[in-house]
Amino acid sequence: MFRFGAPVWLPALALVPALVAVYWLSAKRRQRLLERFGESDLVKRLTGSVSGLARRTKAAFRVAAASLVVLALARPQFGTRVETVRSVGQDVLVSVDLSESMLAEDVSPNRLERTRLSIMRLIRRLDGDRIGLVAFAGDAFVQSPLTVDYTAATMFLGAMEPGLMPVQGTDLGRALEMSLDVLENGAREERVLVVVTDGEDHEGSLDAQLERAVRGGVTVHTVGIGSAAGVPIPEFDAEGRRRGFKRDADGSVITTRLDEVTLRRVADATGGRYVRVDGTTGFEDLIDEIAGRTGEALEARQITQFEEQYQVFLGLALALLLAEALLPERRGWIQALGRRPA
Repeated sequence: MFRFGAPVWLPALALVPALVAVYWLSAKRRQRLLERFGESDLVKRLTGSVSGLARRTKAAFRVAAASLVVLALARPQFGTRVETVRSVGQDVLVSVDLSESMLAEDVSPNRLERTRLSIMRLIRRLDGDRIGLVAFAGDAFVQSPLTVDYTAATMFLGAMEPGLMPVQGTDLGRALEMSLDVLENGAREERVLVVVTDGEDHEGSLDAQLERAVRGGVTVHTVGIGSAAGVPIPEFDAEGRRRGFKRDADGSVITTRLDEVTLRRVADATGGRYVRVDGTTGFEDLIDEIAGRTGEALEARQITQFEEQYQVFLGLALALLLAEALLPERRGWIQALGRRPA
């Protein structure tokens, strides 16, 4: 079977007759100029060493080379082979805390931005795995469904801000509930959940969801981001300018601290890992572990691959251009002298 891999280039072949016309008109114009230059016998004597056949041959080589280059760009393909393609993968869901405490700056530039950069690094490492995003605070919702469209997932990640959450606070139980719903609907056996938070669970509805994760065989890794010491939460105006720190009803500065005990408990219960992210360390090792997992074999299918043959046409074009460059326009001196009158 023969086909073109990039047929969009084929209309360029319409320029070949135009190129032929240019050479023909150029030859006619040269002939008229020579006729106006002087007597025909004198012109013949002066141009006797020039071979008209060589000129026409060189022009033909150029036109043929241009045609072959266009055909090469169109990627001619003939000859086929059958390959078996096996796809493997896992479902990776990242649940991101969007409570206002994630704006604390004990991690540079702040907890949320460091989280975003690390998740972007994870997305870039995935290959064939599906990635999804859940946003949570006092409630939870799906920010990005499971997908292999990593560009779209990155775009959704960039839009995750505390302002998206109608209910503030931190409810890890609700985050796990929503995340497990997404993973159960994904229909893959290899499922990983990564929860990134400062760990202050203010709602206490966690135990039931932990049991559900264990029953479902979902590995939950927890990432605690921030300092275990209390740090203030920045407050910004409508234009994004800092105007101080959040305060409670009594006017005291509200502080947030990392609750490592809860996060370790979640990871230990499901066979996952707990990772602490502070001012100097991230969770690159966890990213490597998740991205390095083989996942499950999803399907095997046979596809027909066409053999690229553009190099044949390109090689012929280069050969013609080389021959055109080596072909002289002038006849040998002996032949030229033999044409001169005695």
